[in-house]
Amino acid sequence: MKMSRKLPLNGLRAFEAVARLKSFTKAGEELGMTQTAVSYQIKLLEDHLDRAVFLREARSISLTATGELLIPKVTEAFSLLSDAIADAKQEAEGVLEIRSTPTFASHWLARHIGSFQLSHPGLAVRILRAEKPVDFRTENADVVIWRAEQQPADVEAHELFRLNYAPMLSPKLAETIGGVTTPMDLLKLPLIGGSNKWWGIWFRSNGIDIPLPGTITIDADGALDLEGSAAIAGHGVALLSPFLHGEELEAGRLIMPFDVFKKDDHSYWLIYPKNRRRMAKIQAFRDWLPKKLADDLRLLPMELSPNASILPPDIGNP
Repeated sequence: MKMSRKLPLNGLRAFEAVARLKSFTKAGEELGMTQTAVSYQIKLLEDHLDRAVFLREARSISLTATGELLIPKVTEAFSLLSDAIADAKQEAEGVLEIRSTPTFASHWLARHIGSFQLSHPGLAVRILRAEKPVDFRTENADVVIWRAEQQPADVEAHELFRLNYAPMLSPKLAETIGGVTTPMDLLKLPLIGGSNKWWGIWFRSNGIDIPLPGTITIDADGALDLEGSAAIAGHGVALLSPFLHGEELEAGRLIMPFDVFKKDDHSYWLIYPKNRRRMAKIQAFRDWLPKKLADDLRLLPMELSPNASILPPDIGNP
C-alpha cells in the first residue's frame, strides 16, 4: 500500500492549521474549507489514531496529550514539504536548461549565450548537447534546438533557419596540391563525411558528375563539429556551414575556396512543451534567440548567408 494512502494527509493539514490558529473557523478560511469540513477532517484523523487530538470547550480548544505529541512532528513535516516545494520551484524558475544539437551548441550558442545572461542575471543557464530527440515528459529540458526535416509534432515549434554548406579545408592541406583553384582539385584530397550523397549534390551543382571515391576518409555521422575539427587538423575537406564556422574562416584556420553551396533539406527548430509556453524563462529565451540570430546573420557577407528564415516578429507573444 502506498504511503499516501496510509496517512490521513488532509486531516493532518487541518490539524496543523487548527492547532496553530486555535480556531476551526480561521483554519477553514486559511484552507479554503468550511468549518464543518475542517471538523470532519479532524474526526477522520482521530478515528485513524483512535485518540482525540483536541479538547473542545465552549469558547476554546486545546490539544490533548496525543495532540501535544503529534503537533511538533506534523509542523516539522509540513515545513520540510514547503521547503522542498520552494526548492523545486526555484530550480524550475531559476535555471534554464537548453538542449541543442552539438555543433549549434558549441559553435554558436556557447559563444553568444553570455549576452542572454547579461540581460537576465537572475537566471542560470545549463547547456547540454542533445544527441537524440528529447522527451519532455521524462527529461528536464526547458527548450530544445533541434534539426529536423519537418515541424516536430506535439510541441511548440518555431523554425529558425536552414544552413548552407560549402567545402572547407585547412590552408596547409590546400598547399599540398599547390592550392585549390577549381572544384576538380578537391578530388585530389580526402573527403570528410559519412556519405557520398551530399558531396555528389555539391559536385553536380558545379557541373561535375563523375563517380566519387568509394570511401570517405572520416565518418563522423554528420557531426559538423567533429568534421570541422578534422578539416582544421588537415585530414581532409569537409562540407561545413560558414554560419557555424565563421570564426574559423575569419581566423584562417579554414578556407572556403568556392561560394557554391549545398542547401540543407532540414531546418533548425526551437521547441518546448506547449504547457510551458508562458513560463517567464522560456518566453525570455524565445524573445532573445531570434533577435540574436538575426543580428549575427546581418554580419555575414550576403554570399555566406545560410538563407535563414528567422522567427516571425510575433514570436515573443504567448
